[in-house]
This record gives sequence, C-alpha cells and structure tokens, in this order.
Amino acid sequence: MEFVSREKVMLVEDDCDIREILQLYLQREGYTIIHAEDGTTALRLLKEQKPDLIILDVVLPGMDGFEVCQLIRQQTTVPILFLSSKEDEIDKILGHKIGGDDYITKPFSPALVTVKVQGHLRRHRTIANQSSALLGKEKEIIEFPGLCIDKVSCVVKANGATVQLSAKEYQLICLLAENPDRVFSVKDLFELIWGEESLGDNRTVMVHISNLRKKVEPVPEKPMYIVTVRGIGYKFIGFRE
Repeated sequence: MEFVSREKVMLVEDDCDIREILQLYLQREGYTIIHAEDGTTALRLLKEQKPDLIILDVVLPGMDGFEVCQLIRQQTTVPILFLSSKEDEIDKILGHKIGGDDYITKPFSPALVTVKVQGHLRRHRTIANQSSALLGKEKEIIEFPGLCIDKVSCVVKANGATVQLSAKEYQLICLLAENPDRVFSVKDLFELIWGEESLGDNRTVMVHISNLRKKVEPVPEKPMYIVTVRGIGYKFIGFRE
C-alpha cells in the first residue's frame, strides 16, 4: 500500500525539470507536492493549501525568492529552503537573515534535498511538543509588556508591530518565553531547537539569539527580554502583564 503523508511541500520553481525531479524524490517519501512557478502563485497557494515546508528558488519571474520569503514570513513560520545558483556568501547570509532555514546551491543532489526536507519537517514538527512538555501545558497567547506571542497564528508582535521571524527564531522565543526565568545553556537550546547534539557549535545559537534580539528588543544592546546569564546561557525575564 502506498504511504500518503499529510505533510505538504510547496515547490516554488520555474524550471520544470527541477520541479519534476524533486517531485519524484519527495513523493517517493510520501509528501504531497504543491507547484508554483512564480511568487504571486506561491503566495496564493500559501493561503489556500497551507504547506508544511517551502522549497523556494531565488531567481523567479517577477518577484525574486528573497522578496517572496519576506512576504511568506508575514504569514507563517514553516521551514523555507532556498534553492539558488547564486553561491556568493552574501546571498547565503541574506537568505538566512530574512527568514530562510537552509540555502542549497545548484546543481544539487535531489537525495540530499530530500534528507534536508525530512530533517527540517521533523524538527518543526517536534519543537512545539518539546517546549510544551517543559512548561507542562500549552498556552495559546503569551504576553509580556511590549511583547505578544500568538501561538495560534504564529505571530509575534513587539510594541504592537508584527515582526518577521525565521522558523528557528520563532521556536527559540516560544521556548524561552514559555519557560520564564529558566536558564538554558547554549547546548540545551541547540539540542531542543535543532534536534541534534551541538558538538560545540555555540555560534549557531548565538547568531540566532542576536538576530532575535534585534527584532524584538526595544534596545538590542540592552536586552530586557532575552538576557545572558554569563558563563551559562540565556533566560527570558519573566515579568507578566
């Protein structure tokens, strides 16, 4: 019997050969595939189909993938994997800064892309359960002075304005805010959010915390929410409204 996954992967790619080969590999793993040849179509299908993960080409007709990513991030925190023929480091950095979760350069291995899709979906699927288990119960809306996290719509607002977060940034702030005043080591955060052993990779967590502070803190250099516990890690200051 053929396995049919409930998880949907949207391919935003105008090259039909690339779409077909990725569809072949991903359908073999049971994913439902949604096609979009441009950004406008992708944004429409995002609302209609609600994909669980998006593979997004950078070079598209009309809006490029970076612009599409920014618009997607206003609506959802699902993982976004960029595909691009651009190999410059500045493009990879930009892709991650605006909300991408991975950046895969062309030519690529379809098998590797499939493994990455599985990994991102697995982590995205389990992080909510992990963080909820730490707190002991699910909260739909988490509020602090000047900060609101709506877990139903996956929207974060700082001083009343919606902020665009990547999936990992959103998972980080949810985990920390659901456990106010609890200190997490860098190792703890890496293993909970990325779903694997840190192996001394402290920089990944530090960069994401820095980016998160720039988006939600009134004064990032003097954080009032996500504070550093010197020599240990980070904690969220637990003052409630």
